[in-house]
Amino acid sequence: MDSASITVRPARLDDATFVADCNLRLAQESEDLTLDPDRVERGVAAVFADSAKGFYLVAEMDGQRAGQLMITYEWSDWRNGVFWWFQSVYTMPEFRGRGVFRALYSHVESLAAQAGNVCGLRLYVAPSNDRAQAAYLNRGMHNSGYLLFEHDFVITTDRVLQRDDSPPR
Repeated sequence: MDSASITVRPARLDDATFVADCNLRLAQESEDLTLDPDRVERGVAAVFADSAKGFYLVAEMDGQRAGQLMITYEWSDWRNGVFWWFQSVYTMPEFRGRGVFRALYSHVESLAAQAGNVCGLRLYVAPSNDRAQAAYLNRGMHNSGYLLFEHDFVITTDRVLQRDDSPPR
């Protein structure tokens, strides 16, 4: 682990292609989904155009882009604060296991503390992604116990993920 050589910075517009590429790779690797590159590029551009949607961070190692993530926002009336959601977390394969996510996470923690209104950090992860879950546990996160339900109007699949303890369909 040589995280000392990792720098984290806000993504710039010239990072948009890298971010979109990471998102396409993430969908393929983690969910076996092939996304529409044009749609993803427009989605990334929308975040750069409207900071209310969120923001991207890029990690660099030895001057090369090594990983990225997006933070989006969820208001909690129970806490009178904002959760920051980790989205699109991706480390390039050649940089995995070298502290890239740890550096990104630490940077987000620092930004959240400075923001003053952030009540917590959240993310969702595929049940089969053991490596990512281990990384999140190592950062002090825990399983919230909630299941994620959705009705996706854009990406449709025939796959239905079930918990191991769910009754058969």
